[in-house]
Amino acid sequence: MNKLPSLIAAAAVFLFSGSALAQDTPKYSYVEAFKPFFYPQTGTETRSASGQPGHAYWQNSADYDLNVSLNDAKNEITGTAEITYTNNSPDRLSFLWLQLDQNLFAKDSRGNAVVPPSGSRNGAHGEELDGGYKIKSVKLDGKDVKYTISDTRMQIDLPKELKSKGGIAKIKIEYSFTSPEYGSDRMGVEKTKNGKIFTVAQWYPRMCVYDDVMGWNTLPYIGASEFYLEYGRISANITVPANHYVVASGELLNYKEVYSKEENNRWEQARNSDKTVMIRPESEIGKNQASGTKTWKFKIDQTRDFAWASSSAFILDAAKINLPSGKKSVAISAYPVESAGEKAWGRSTEYTKAAIEHYSHKWYEYTYPAATNVAGNEGGMEYPGIVFCHMNAAGEGLWGVTDHEFGHNWFPMIVGSNERLFAWMDEGFNTFINELSTKAFNNGEYYKKQDIAKSGGFMMGDNIEPVMVGPDNMKERSIGVLAYFKPGMGLQILRETILGPEKFDKAFKTYIERWAFKHPTPWDFFHTMENVSGEELNWFWRGWFMNKWKIDQSVKDVQYINGDFKNGAQITVENLGQLPMPTTVQVKFKDGAKQVVKIPVEVWKRNTEWLFNINSNKEISEVMLDPDSVVPDVNPKNNIWPSAQTKPVEKINTKDFAGTYGIASDPIKLVFSDKNGQLYLKAGNQPEFPLEYTGSNQFTFNEAGISLIFSKDKKDLVFKQAGREYKFTKE
Repeated sequence: MNKLPSLIAAAAVFLFSGSALAQDTPKYSYVEAFKPFFYPQTGTETRSASGQPGHAYWQNSADYDLNVSLNDAKNEITGTAEITYTNNSPDRLSFLWLQLDQNLFAKDSRGNAVVPPSGSRNGAHGEELDGGYKIKSVKLDGKDVKYTISDTRMQIDLPKELKSKGGIAKIKIEYSFTSPEYGSDRMGVEKTKNGKIFTVAQWYPRMCVYDDVMGWNTLPYIGASEFYLEYGRISANITVPANHYVVASGELLNYKEVYSKEENNRWEQARNSDKTVMIRPESEIGKNQASGTKTWKFKIDQTRDFAWASSSAFILDAAKINLPSGKKSVAISAYPVESAGEKAWGRSTEYTKAAIEHYSHKWYEYTYPAATNVAGNEGGMEYPGIVFCHMNAAGEGLWGVTDHEFGHNWFPMIVGSNERLFAWMDEGFNTFINELSTKAFNNGEYYKKQDIAKSGGFMMGDNIEPVMVGPDNMKERSIGVLAYFKPGMGLQILRETILGPEKFDKAFKTYIERWAFKHPTPWDFFHTMENVSGEELNWFWRGWFMNKWKIDQSVKDVQYINGDFKNGAQITVENLGQLPMPTTVQVKFKDGAKQVVKIPVEVWKRNTEWLFNINSNKEISEVMLDPDSVVPDVNPKNNIWPSAQTKPVEKINTKDFAGTYGIASDPIKLVFSDKNGQLYLKAGNQPEFPLEYTGSNQFTFNEAGISLIFSKDKKDLVFKQAGREYKFTKE
């Protein structure tokens, strides 16, 4: 037996360091999970450490006057974009960057180059077309200017620097392009029996964002990642065949000119009706045989983009949207006869109205004069005030895609995050609010409660990348998990399990209000959620978003105190995975009664396992973690302890173990005392602590990895800790 160097020093170590415990479960490191300095920088003049825009926050703006015509025979768009760009930054600019997203469909584009032979959602699905912009002219302040096109970007060299803090550049670009029939699931041309449906997006040159984080944001558009855009005013004059009907972002200015008198009367009814009103019914399709062209005029304020759709095949219906302030908007649906019917697009306007009203009351009021749902060949795609959903969607599927795409009017149309880098800040946030919206719609008509606990292996698999990875930087098969489901579920866990709905909702609404029509980063979101809720959350951001940490908690042991359930029980739970979580333990007794114990996440700041007492005189039938299935655990099997696992422990009288024990080589004394059937140990000058009886005259103190084995006659004991043994004798 080893000589004891100094048990007094050893007692201080085992009582206060927890070193033995840390060695037991190396997979979880509480130091790593909760270490400080998570944030890469402190507050700046533009972005406060509290998560709100700083006192000197700025962003540039872009206003567009767009004139465009559609050749429906050639699928060709010809247009002129007049851009008024305002440099509100403190920097002088010697060049400007613009996005030419249609160049994705040029044969030699980078986007085409990354489409694998097996195919992709992105690109033109193998269609052979002369795609991309044909630029006729680029002028600055009325004069030709030097420009360079690089894949999906255009750089304009300025003859003189654009002044800071208010300098204005006026750009005019003449262009044309051929629309792909399938445009990377974001736009396209769909043939129906009554004519083509054109869903038109990414259809004009748009300014790249210049911000205080990256300067110019010039990542090319290669299909998977979406958009990052400046805010401003957009007006659009859209010339189409005279028998077409056009719907678009924003407000229709010349409705009296483009609609018949009867159609205008129906519009007036719809604007004041909570029930869907038919504007252009199926019976009237084909009756408008006008030749020539017609120009539809729209405008939208405080927007980052503009999209539109045009067809001779549209059925149109609409209804009033009621907003919290008392203002009104209008829900509109445009779809072909192939999509009609009460089990399909006949309920589209009802769905649109419900989604917009829910989000407006729950988070932030809808800001546009109309919300239009268009049936096209896209699985689902969002733009300010208008969305494209698949024409074959129906029932629950149509509700789901409609609700999701209109949810995007909050993320990223109102809260303008950088989708090119952080898809989870719009797709994930939107997936989260969709869950609440679906629960609220029509008394939960389509709602199915998620069993989050069963998704652990799927959400935290080894073969997916971290959430904090750009969509162009992850496998295409991972995008659904990492951009949508995992971040969406992360917010749900944060709301239901970590913060609670009241704290979460206040913080989340504050984030939206702070960053409405601005450009937040992930750090602005993280800071806001922590500052408003008052809770430390760096462990959660670090594990769920920055890393691929797994959640794995277990019921390690259940023991009746002194072997008798009438004395109560001691339960040990442990955190095995790298990501800690608040722990909910449900104890079920054999008489059917239940007791729930909530363990805060702070327990895991310095422990890998935790022992607690259940004060009861009943026999236990089961101990279960996460009884409501709200935490995704990668190994649910170890979350349940059934009574069949109980190791029979003989009953003892703890008074038999009371007394003082010493060791000849050291002055320290071990003093054991009985308190109502619980044995306590006091070592030297350290505070006393309770011991757990495990049978065969053995007691343990798990927090420090201590075992104490008494001889049968209680005259001696062996003290074990950290691989060492020391023999004590009763005095």
